[in-house]
Amino acid sequence: MPASLPRGLYLLTPDLDDDAQLLARVRPLLDSGAVTWLQYRNKSVDNAQRARQAAALLPLCRAAGVPLIINDDAALAVELGAAGLHREDATTPLAELRAALGPDALLGASCYDQPALAYEAVEEGASYVSFGAFFASRSKPGPHRATTAVFDATAGLGMPRVAIGGLTPANAGPIIAAGADLVAAIGGVFDAPDPVATARALRAMFDQD
Repeated sequence: MPASLPRGLYLLTPDLDDDAQLLARVRPLLDSGAVTWLQYRNKSVDNAQRARQAAALLPLCRAAGVPLIINDDAALAVELGAAGLHREDATTPLAELRAALGPDALLGASCYDQPALAYEAVEEGASYVSFGAFFASRSKPGPHRATTAVFDATAGLGMPRVAIGGLTPANAGPIIAAGADLVAAIGGVFDAPDPVATARALRAMFDQD
């Protein structure tokens, strides 16, 4: 793997319908320096509020030097000039999304527990892939349960590989050691007694592997 691949904590926003509360919870994590990427993901609000929340997060991310990635809304990502898009819903071809976003945008694809999907995604224009869920997770309740074997099977991919699903400082170590370049978390950080300390603990694990 090239040394230049991004590594660390890939933080996903929680589903909050209170704009001020969302910003208040995310801002200290961005300011902590522990976040490598931030994904805006809110399944509980309408399109107008998603646009408003994402627009409010964008200057915070830019001030912190953290790329903002939008979940499953290419039009919003393009409108805001966000750093990228994560495709969770596979109905839109990645090649079409890449054309809309441009060559420099981060474009991610959920590949669940299937290494073959990761290779296909990269061929179609993805710049990173995610695998999971590794552990039980409210945000990833589906039937797919990944194991560290996905990293062995994608060792030659040449793109960042993200692990997601129930990850915390208590269980992320073996996943990172197996080859995850980034660990994605929602509840594992935001539900912790001290989210900033937890984010820093996860980021520090990448300096130990």
